[in-house]
Amino acid sequence: MQQFLSHYNKFIMQSKFLIKLLTITLLVFSLNAKAQHEDHEGSSEQVDIKSEIKKDIDHHIKDSHSFTFFSDSETGSHFGFPLPVILWDDGLQMFMSSKFHHGETLAENNGNYYKLYHSKIYRTDAAGTIEYDEHHHPSNVRPIDFSITKNVFMIIVTGLLMLWLFGGMAKSFKKGPIAKGIAGRLLEPIIIYIRDDIAIPNIGEKKHTKYMPFLLTVFFFVLFLNLFGLTPLGINVTGNITITFALALLVFFITQFSGNKNYWKHIFWMPGVPVLMKIILAPIELLGVLIKPFALMIRLYANIMAGHIVLMSLVGLIFVFQNWIGSGLSFMLSFAISMIELLVAFLQAYIFTMLSALYFGFAVEEHEHEEAH
Repeated sequence: MQQFLSHYNKFIMQSKFLIKLLTITLLVFSLNAKAQHEDHEGSSEQVDIKSEIKKDIDHHIKDSHSFTFFSDSETGSHFGFPLPVILWDDGLQMFMSSKFHHGETLAENNGNYYKLYHSKIYRTDAAGTIEYDEHHHPSNVRPIDFSITKNVFMIIVTGLLMLWLFGGMAKSFKKGPIAKGIAGRLLEPIIIYIRDDIAIPNIGEKKHTKYMPFLLTVFFFVLFLNLFGLTPLGINVTGNITITFALALLVFFITQFSGNKNYWKHIFWMPGVPVLMKIILAPIELLGVLIKPFALMIRLYANIMAGHIVLMSLVGLIFVFQNWIGSGLSFMLSFAISMIELLVAFLQAYIFTMLSALYFGFAVEEHEHEEAH
């Protein structure tokens, strides 16, 4: 593991140097390209391109009620498929998101009218009126939304993919000790690595078994969603803070319910510490219990979200420069960042799993300290 981290740090340092060099070169040429473009085409077109790029980035990182592969801004056409809208508003309301026409029209269902406004659904009148409060926030009734959004759809797809992959592996192991098939041969070393290098060292030989299903599930769940996020399909599940919050919450509850008496004793009444210090340290230790899952949530969310924004912005520069020098350098820099993001996809799944196992190990660890008198 230390050798891996050493090679990883060396790769990151070399990548950062390359990226800085490309960035400086790119900025020099971009200034010249921008000046030429404004002289020939005018600044208004440049503003339109930037606003279009910003709109595309927002569409990529935000959740939505339809799955759009790509769209044509000139014709207003969208290519994708709608998703089910499930609302609770004086009863169950179900219809497809195609009724919204990507927020351009009202959706009528059972005599009620609904409008998609800033990615949220509000109940309106037949004219689609949105009313505002004194803070200029919409005051219309918001139904309880149980819709199958783009993120939910990808979670279901990832879950089915994992069931198919690991269900096949389970069947192959019933026939023999060696996994068969390409997927089994690729995944088996990763499973063994998680068991031998993550679970056992952090949780212990005796107690690691009952945590393996969760650790394997969370590793491959985060990994697959991270990899899906690198595709040009507008997927950003692990870059959504509600998703990372749910994962961190699971880790928090498992840790607390697994905690033995030594775990709680070291939080509220540390052995071998003077009484006055125990009173001071207890609130700090209790705060640490909440900070650990919070750090898990923010780390995964921030890294994935930042990576998507940076990569999409660099791709957008290709269309801003509109010359072979600036666009070519933008492409090279985008490619370099994409390779780093591919490594980050694996690294973030590993870190989340490693820290989860570490927290579980803290909770079940047996201590043999004798309190000083």
